[in-house]
Amino acid sequence: MYVELQLRFLILLTTIQCIQCSDLLKGPLVNSNAGLIRGLQASDGDYSMFLGIPYAKVNESNPFGVSIPQERFEEIYEANNDSLMLCPQYKKSSNTTVGNINCLYLNVYVPNVASLQNRLPVMIWIHGGAFMTGSGRKLTYGPKFLVKQNIILVTINYRLGPYGFMCLDIPEVPGNQGMKDQLLALRWVKNNIEAFGGDVNKITAFGESAGAMSVDLHILSVHDIIFNKVIMQSGTALASTILVKPDKLAPIKIAKFLGFKTESVPEALNFLVTTDPNLIIAAVNSLDMLFKPCVETKFSNVEPFILKSWINANPKRVRGMPILLGFNNKERLYEYVTKPAEYFDNLHVIHDKLVQTFTFNESKLTKMENIIHHFYMGDRKISIKVRDEIGDFDSDYTYIHPIQKSIRHYIKNSPKNIFYYMFSYSGKRNFNKVTLNVTEGGAFHGDEIGYLFDASFLPEDNQEDLVIVEQMTTMWTNFAKYGDPTPATSEPLPVKWTPLTKNKWYYLNIDSELAMGSRPLNERMAFWDLFYETNKKEQKGYDRNSEI
Repeated sequence: MYVELQLRFLILLTTIQCIQCSDLLKGPLVNSNAGLIRGLQASDGDYSMFLGIPYAKVNESNPFGVSIPQERFEEIYEANNDSLMLCPQYKKSSNTTVGNINCLYLNVYVPNVASLQNRLPVMIWIHGGAFMTGSGRKLTYGPKFLVKQNIILVTINYRLGPYGFMCLDIPEVPGNQGMKDQLLALRWVKNNIEAFGGDVNKITAFGESAGAMSVDLHILSVHDIIFNKVIMQSGTALASTILVKPDKLAPIKIAKFLGFKTESVPEALNFLVTTDPNLIIAAVNSLDMLFKPCVETKFSNVEPFILKSWINANPKRVRGMPILLGFNNKERLYEYVTKPAEYFDNLHVIHDKLVQTFTFNESKLTKMENIIHHFYMGDRKISIKVRDEIGDFDSDYTYIHPIQKSIRHYIKNSPKNIFYYMFSYSGKRNFNKVTLNVTEGGAFHGDEIGYLFDASFLPEDNQEDLVIVEQMTTMWTNFAKYGDPTPATSEPLPVKWTPLTKNKWYYLNIDSELAMGSRPLNERMAFWDLFYETNKKEQKGYDRNSEI
């Protein structure tokens, strides 16, 4: 491997004594712009792992503010553990708070064939979790399926919840700190990945849910674009879950919950800076607070991330860029499939979603709610009997139609190609369904992750599942290599994936058999096209002065 040649050259240059030579040979060593980094040889494939590389540091005096780039390593950095890649968050399954504030690390996975003479495409994964939970750790996002396809995989961490997305419109906490963490990680990759055998001219940013929304927000942001291609799985910046108005009084409310009463945001922040992050996360959970990306106010000497609403923003920077994106056919059914009958008695999901997104008065809100109810459920009342229809409404409203709206925005700005998909496969590696212990048909939100990554809790004993793994990883990595998921048909990929056009909305249905189609869920999408066209100016965040 090329790192061994680097090692020999380094030994000659520095006349390292024999005892030091043997120490350096303990694992693959890379001489990067960030310094010397030593990793591990993987035991489950022909690749090296560089785990838990710090790319930035949280400012101890202001952990809610912008982080600081990691300085160059003075000694060899031992990248052999990613246990610190867990930012403060609430873990619903165990009803506990976990993580540590110093969590800005990334993992790099390098196939052994990578070298200075054989540079490989780079794929940077941004994890999902509603901007409140998740991590880029190997435990969840194991690399062996993807690196087998001869790409370098990087998984990154970023701050979450109040630490990553508190937006206060003050220079100390302007907002989008977690997005700026991601940007520092992307820049680190750009500056260092050549030393690992990566091709800086072939960088694909990809993510799922909040990770996909993040990718889209990077396109719409004011900063430099690091990547050449994008993959967005079940999310764009238009997803309804991201449309949360920032709470400028959040520090006061959290501090009050923890016993410190003040009406001053700076005083509350000073208190929270010295408070255990676990207590803050627990308070946020108890108060049912949400923190999301926001439109920032511009301040001098503060690098902004995004300064305008993205609701009808013009994504000009997709010009000439290959795009791959899509959704799962039963995205939000997971929210309802395990609920008992009584849960539906007081469910007002249509009303709640509309209030979240629109500024309707009461009369119009009732009218719009009835129209939507009748479209999905006819004259039937909301009950467990229409659970699937409720799931369809929520899926369309939250993820699927927003993705379609984003596609229209992209088309107007002439990307190189747009490859559209619907993931419908139901197997034993469906990420969310296995977690919920559900066997319903179709694919829930996040279910495709198990066919791209080696999550530690998913089985590998089903041959049909492994076929989907082979197909998904081949298409995704082909896209990273060539900008085309199926440059040629083959045994694992017998179907040519045709990109959509302005007038022909082709998509690939990923199921037990791959199949091309046109305009997925067409009737439901047409309904929402008309709904948004009729009510677009009543959307929250809509800028009448910047219509596309």
